[in-house]
Amino acid sequence: MSDPVSDPVSDPVVVILTALALEYAAVRTHLTGREELVHAETGTRVERGRLAGADWAVALAELGEGALNTAALTTQLVSWLRPRAVLFVGVAGSLKEDIGIGDVVVGTKVYSVHGGKQTPEGFLVRPEAWPGSNALVQAARSAVRELPGVRAHFKPIASGDVVLADSGSGLARHLREHYNDAAAIETEGSGAAHAAHLDGRAEALVIRGISDHADTGKPAADASGSQHWAAEQAAAVAAEVLRRYRVRRDATEGPHRVGWYGGDHVDLRNGTFYGTVIGKRTGPPR
Repeated sequence: MSDPVSDPVSDPVVVILTALALEYAAVRTHLTGREELVHAETGTRVERGRLAGADWAVALAELGEGALNTAALTTQLVSWLRPRAVLFVGVAGSLKEDIGIGDVVVGTKVYSVHGGKQTPEGFLVRPEAWPGSNALVQAARSAVRELPGVRAHFKPIASGDVVLADSGSGLARHLREHYNDAAAIETEGSGAAHAAHLDGRAEALVIRGISDHADTGKPAADASGSQHWAAEQAAAVAAEVLRRYRVRRDATEGPHRVGWYGGDHVDLRNGTFYGTVIGKRTGPPR
């Protein structure tokens, strides 16, 4: 086992986070050359491997359930591994009749659904929301076109520390009234999104496979194996997203400089050239 403190990571890293063992297993099948790394001070573990067709070192973590736990551990992982992107991949309950079991919801934004103020006039919502990274959302839109077995929806996701198993409950009514565009509900995405936002370096996206309808039929759906199927669908989308994702490798400097996204690209604006221009990249972008 490698020492995570001294172990160098030469390739750019992305982190895939999961809450449940079955979600972890679904992603793990896409990785090769896996090695386990352990944080020397905290004992937090990841498996680092390769994804066929992608230029990434992928670090996979199983964090357990809950937004607070996820936020704390995501902060730790981002500080340790310095990833370019953070994906939370797993299962969720559907909040829409037309989004069925086995469908995948890609989070265009993630809502934290419990913030507000209770007054004599009622509960006044104070929502927080984190948009999904545009680069990752665009990669996901491209990815699902090549996955004919996946029915994907690009919609907001509601996140809160509660498992919803009653569509007639007060929470369900609260979501319909105040977060009506949310397509799915889960328990960890807001923690991961908030941690990535505060760090400021890693782009973030939540990808969820639908395993139930967030109603009284949830226990029966879970017993049927729907969580495994939903996790596999979400993992397939995540893997394809990373095959398409191109990270900006340098900050923009000045009004005419563009970032470097991979390949050999030269900014030729404001120049005058005659005949063929031939260039060669001999070092890392600056």
